Amino acid sequence: MNHSDTLSSPGGLVPEPALPAPGSFFAWIAAARLKTLPAGAAPVMVGTAVAAAEGHFSALPALAALLGALWIQVGTNFANDLFDYLKGADTEERAGPVRVTQAGLLSQRQVTAGVIVSFAIASLCGVYLISVAGWPIVAIGIASILSGIAYTGG
Repeated sequence: MNHSDTLSSPGGLVPEPALPAPGSFFAWIAAARLKTLPAGAAPVMVGTAVAAAEGHFSALPALAALLGALWIQVGTNFANDLFDYLKGADTEERAGPVRVTQAGLLSQRQVTAGVIVSFAIASLCGVYLISVAGWPIVAIGIASILSGIAYTGG
């Protein structure tokens, strides 16, 4: 489906939302898929609630874990956009929200850089968490990043 087409709705034809300008801040927001961020935040919030209930809540580690999880989710979304494009899974006929690489809103190089930067920021959060909680955080972080890449890249 071309993004300038219209969609059927119960009330008749409705135009699709306008696409963001190529390379713009809003193209990056579309690539980040903000609607998916609760999937990254939920486990951290549950863990934080359990820690608080047991009297072990600490704000800075909770914040670092939340930010790390959100950046892993964003990096995973960027990787999914990129790898689906490279595999030919995202075409103009694809139903659902725009995929920025396929739509030409961000280049392969830009999205690759987004993957790297997102996972690097998550890793910085992880470095702090290692200093607080020890080396098991390394295994959790590596598994999370590899899973994010393997989701469609592997």
